[in-house]
Amino acid sequence: MTVLEENRPFAQQLSNVYFTILSLFCFKLFVKISLAILSHFYIVKGNRKEAARIAAEFYGVSQGQGSWADRSPLHEAASQGRLLSLKTLIAQGYNIDALTIDQVTPLHEACLGDHVGCARILLEAGANVNATTIDGMTPLFNACSRGSASCVELLLEYGAKAQWETCLPSPTHEAASRGHSDCLELLISSGIDVDQDIPHLGTPLYVACVSQQKQCVRKLLYSGANVQKGKFLETPLHAAARQSSTEIINMLLDFGADINAKNTDFQRPVDVASPRSLVESILLLHEATPCSLCQLCRLHIRNYIGRGRLHLVPQLQLPTILKDFLQYR
Repeated sequence: MTVLEENRPFAQQLSNVYFTILSLFCFKLFVKISLAILSHFYIVKGNRKEAARIAAEFYGVSQGQGSWADRSPLHEAASQGRLLSLKTLIAQGYNIDALTIDQVTPLHEACLGDHVGCARILLEAGANVNATTIDGMTPLFNACSRGSASCVELLLEYGAKAQWETCLPSPTHEAASRGHSDCLELLISSGIDVDQDIPHLGTPLYVACVSQQKQCVRKLLYSGANVQKGKFLETPLHAAARQSSTEIINMLLDFGADINAKNTDFQRPVDVASPRSLVESILLLHEATPCSLCQLCRLHIRNYIGRGRLHLVPQLQLPTILKDFLQYR
């Protein structure tokens, strides 16, 4: 201590110590807030590992203890399909709804890995069938993303919600965009609204046309999806014309798609098709050719029956050839 410091009053020296402690506390608080913001940024971006690393390194969270910031042994067993290990861990008292830093449960992992046996064990043990991640994804969404029809069927059996009123990620749209027609058929059978319109995606039919998933387009149309309903004023026919899929174009036209519908740019489907392409030729030919009386009758009868009763067409007292015609067989 210097002579100058020795001559200072004791109270003034004590206040300097308190000020230093306060400064260190504020600095530490600033660092923690900054790291929390950084960790949240990585979570939003989907980089779960980096977020967990920050938590482990700066908050003293051990990655080997199955903490909130890391995957538990249940997550690992479910994601790898290790059924015996999963049963053992559940018997040892592990939390079946343990969450990672982005709120992924073991059931999410089992469905994403198409491990229906693991998913069944978790559900039988009481796992939350409608658990949502930080991004709003459910186990059913993961199953549809993977194309696991067996997991979809199991989840629906245990009461999974197929559609949400809010704009959470939609299992129906996910199945349609990835071409998983078996999953889509199970969802349709569960009674979903096939015309569910999500603002940033549109309808499942529109999504299937954008992704050129012919089987999904066919299933949605056979199930009574509105052929005119797409994304805002953009119709499924606009989407198909952009993608140059002649088979999808013909399907949509058979189900009564309006070739004169205009989008927000006042363009018809033929206007968005590639010039001198086969799609443009098909649309121009259809525009110049009147719709047949048989086709007009079929569309009118299907509209009159209504989407909710189309499955009753085989029970009508009509010749088989007419019933097949009404069902586009």
